[in-house]
Amino acid sequence: MQKITTFLWFNDQAEQAATFYTSLFADSRIVEVRRGPGGGVMVVTFELAGQRFMALNGGPQYTLNEAVSLYVDCQTQEEIDELWATFMEGGEESRCGWLKDRWGLSWQIIPRRLPELLGHPDPAAAERVMKAMLGMQKLDLRALEEAAGEA
Repeated sequence: MQKITTFLWFNDQAEQAATFYTSLFADSRIVEVRRGPGGGVMVVTFELAGQRFMALNGGPQYTLNEAVSLYVDCQTQEEIDELWATFMEGGEESRCGWLKDRWGLSWQIIPRRLPELLGHPDPAAAERVMKAMLGMQKLDLRALEEAAGEA
């Protein structure tokens, strides 16, 4: 087991969320479902792309917010588009590649090239990339590359 595991608080949908998340990424699975008194699901342990998470059905006292997000490194625009569309089913889009899924968990759906483009050796190109990104909700890799003068 990894030493540090991200622990997520859900009202009462931990198992549904974990099942949904594990359906989206390769090398993902439900590891364990622990039940509490009365037989209801209490904690779900799952892996996404080999990284372990735990989800608690803790009730409505706390809700997920943007202070914590999961960053997804996407290789292609097709991967960005597919994940974005799937997470947006019942979710809410934000800016700069961020969105919230139907349970309120924040995700960053980011093209692998973005850090490279933002760190472009030409400061003017990097600034154009930043400006382009700030005007987007779902990130458009081609438009970001065009802003850098690379497409």
